Amino acid sequence: MSKALRLSEKWFRLGLWIVAFVFASFLIGLGGTVVENLPKVEHRVTLEDFIDKQAAAALRAELRALQEERQVAQDAHDQAQLKLNAARANSAAARDTFGNWLATRQVTKRPEQDVELIERTQALDELKILERKALADVERQQQRLLDSRQSEERAQRDMRELEKTASDKLATESRSQELRVFLYRLTLTLPLLAVAGWLFVKKRQSTWWPFVWGFIYFALFAFFVELVPYLPSYGGYVRYAVGIVLTVLVGRYAIVALNRYLERQKQAEAMPDLERRKELSYDTALARLSKKVCPGCERPVDLTITSIDYCPHCGICLFDHCGQCKERKSAFARFCHACGAAAGEAS
Repeated sequence: MSKALRLSEKWFRLGLWIVAFVFASFLIGLGGTVVENLPKVEHRVTLEDFIDKQAAAALRAELRALQEERQVAQDAHDQAQLKLNAARANSAAARDTFGNWLATRQVTKRPEQDVELIERTQALDELKILERKALADVERQQQRLLDSRQSEERAQRDMRELEKTASDKLATESRSQELRVFLYRLTLTLPLLAVAGWLFVKKRQSTWWPFVWGFIYFALFAFFVELVPYLPSYGGYVRYAVGIVLTVLVGRYAIVALNRYLERQKQAEAMPDLERRKELSYDTALARLSKKVCPGCERPVDLTITSIDYCPHCGICLFDHCGQCKERKSAFARFCHACGAAAGEAS
C-alpha cells in the first residue's frame, strides 16, 4: 500500500503511527501504575499472622534460655577438657620420670632409696587420682552439654511444628489473596480487551485510527503482560485452559474472517469486469500491482509479459489501450502515462 501513497501522505502516516505508539505508551504507563498498586488493596500476610503467638513466644524464650545454657555447658566442657589434658600430661611426665628413676635404682640397688620410692609412688598415685577427677568432670560436663542440646532440639522441633501449622494457613491465605488480586486485574483488563476488540472490528480504519490502534496495543499489553503472567497456576491447569480458550477464540475469528473473505472474492469475481474495477480502490489496485499480484483475486501474475492484458485466474482486465494515443497502459490508471489523457476519453 505504501508504494501507492503520495510522498507527503507517507510521512503523515508515519507520523500518525508514531502518535499511535506514543499514545499507547502513555496508556501502558498509566495502566501499569494502576495494576502495580492493586496488591496494596490487600493486606500482605506473613507467618506471624497465623502462628500461635503465646506458644511461639514461650518457645522462643525457652530456646534463648536453652541456647545460653548450652553455651555455658560448652564453655565448662572445654575448660574441663583442658584440665583433663593437663592432668594426663602431668601423669605421663611423672610416669616417665618414675620409670627412669626405677631403672637407675635397679642398677644401683641402694636401700636408702626405698623411702623415696614410696614417696614417688604416692605422688604418682595422687596424679592419677587428679586425672580421674578431671575425667569425671569432663564426663559430667559432656552429660550436661548433651542434655542441653537434646532440650534445645526438642524445643526447636516444637517450634518447627508450630511454624509448619502456621505456614499451611499462610499458604492457603496467600493463594486466596493471589486469586483475589488476579480477579481485580481481570476486572480491569477484560473490559479494555472487549473495547479493543470492538474498536478493531469497527473503527480501525476510521479517521481516528491512530488512537484506535494505540488503545488496541495498550489493551493487548495489559492482557498479555500485566494479566497473563499473574494467572493462578493450580498445577498449570488454569494457564493451559486460558491458552486453549484464547487459541480457540483467535482461531475461530481467523476462520470466519477467511471464509468471509473467500465469499467476498467469489462474489466479486462473478461481477462484470468494469464493475469490479470500479469497486477496487485506486491505491489498493496500484499497491497490488506493485507486488505483481492481480488486484482482483490477489493471485500472482507475471506483469513483465506484455501480452498479458487480463488476469488468467479471474479474468479482470489489467491493461488496456489509451483512447487517444492507443498506448498500452494499466487499466486502473486514471490518466495515460504517454499522452496524459484521462482514462475513458475517446479520440
